[in-house]
Amino acid sequence: MSPSPVRRIGAVDPANDPMAPPEYVVQAIVDGLDHAAHAMERKWGVGRLRLLVSDLLRAKFDAQKDKLDAAIESGSVIYVRAHAEGMKRAWAVLDEAATEAGHKPLSPEVWECVLPESGEVVAIVRDIPEAHRVCREVRVFTLAEIARLIEALGHAALEVKRVFPGAEIARVDRPEIDWGKGDPIPF
Repeated sequence: MSPSPVRRIGAVDPANDPMAPPEYVVQAIVDGLDHAAHAMERKWGVGRLRLLVSDLLRAKFDAQKDKLDAAIESGSVIYVRAHAEGMKRAWAVLDEAATEAGHKPLSPEVWECVLPESGEVVAIVRDIPEAHRVCREVRVFTLAEIARLIEALGHAALEVKRVFPGAEIARVDRPEIDWGKGDPIPF
């Protein structure tokens, strides 16, 4: 005699559970759509894909987004499900149209390093569109932000690099503040 099949009790998908409250179903549907949208944003850059297609296609995409927003506002599971599926198709159509037009997805150049004191991994990219491409994996800094941080270190850091080309800045000490005197006033 073979053993009876074991029913596994697992997490219930609120989007497919007829007993789930409508607000949970709507949120589950929107979460699934967000996942698809984030995938396209990682591939093409945030806000970039809709600008790579024709005006007509962009208008249709925006109209579908407005329909989805209205459906979400209504709270109707039937409308949200229909317009979320329509939005997923819209993303796919934009992806295909941009590819057929010869546009290339972003391929950011990313450098990662470990911060010596905290051990946290950060990424450095060239610009904001590349930062949006990797923004969900790690903390990302652009070259412009790194430049501002270097300037914030003060003149000494730049002077060290000028006087000793190729030198490595291994540590930066912050001056202790004498709270009896307070902060130096620069004027």
